[in-house]
Amino acid sequence: MGIKKVGVVGGGFMGSGIVQVCAQSGYEVVLLARREQSLNKGIATIEYYLSRDVEKGRISQQDKDLIRARIKGSLTQEDLNDRDLIIEAIPEDTERKKKVFVELDRICPGHTILCSNTSCLSVTELARATNRSDKVIGTHFLSPVPPSKLLEIVKADTTSEETLATVKKFGRSLGKEILVAKDTPGFIFNYLLIALTRAAEHLLEDGVASAEDIDKSMTLGLGHPIGPLALADFNGLDVGYMVSCAMYERSKNPCLAPSATLKELVDSGRLGRKTGEGFYKYKKEK
Repeated sequence: MGIKKVGVVGGGFMGSGIVQVCAQSGYEVVLLARREQSLNKGIATIEYYLSRDVEKGRISQQDKDLIRARIKGSLTQEDLNDRDLIIEAIPEDTERKKKVFVELDRICPGHTILCSNTSCLSVTELARATNRSDKVIGTHFLSPVPPSKLLEIVKADTTSEETLATVKKFGRSLGKEILVAKDTPGFIFNYLLIALTRAAEHLLEDGVASAEDIDKSMTLGLGHPIGPLALADFNGLDVGYMVSCAMYERSKNPCLAPSATLKELVDSGRLGRKTGEGFYKYKKEK
């Protein structure tokens, strides 16, 4: 089955990034949000990054205008009823995601593939909430979506080979390299990332080294573009805490449980870059 029309549910940073890469790749995209404020913010985010690409000479103004013409914002679920593929990108809450999938299953034609951008939750559980479990799959985009080269596809226990092949082809059309993972806690990327971040946090807790030196060991020693503690701050410590909790609940692996340091930072409202303090302190941006 060919994909021409795409829908994205959720106008946050991830959702808006997914909309942008789909529209840049030639797809007609509907961005669905629950509230007008969220929708406006999502569209504004896309507009900002496209304008910045024009300023930097990555795309022309004409390119930007064509990309924007492919994007439609909506507050009405029924505007997704003609989509070939829909990507859910709302916060990591299984029950909320299930409700979205149940509604999409109700309003969409039988051929529509339903994807979740979850980074840690069970795709199989979401699939079984629908009457099209063979057409439900995980599409875990990395943040920030447009420049990231990777797309992790998560095959639920119920996903058909046809659905997997279609979504792999779709992912490659977005310019992404594809990984395929089984539906296990954290899949591939987050399992490795959480394990690395926990190890860095424990080194910090034990006073082995400063946050700066721990991160330098990865950036200078292994060539990582950013250290694990700085990356945790960038992604949001509340997000990392939630992902870690979800992975631990599914696996009961103590190595994946949130560290005491992470819990303390989240409880105190120090969530990383977005609050100005996490493992590091940040100057307020204008």
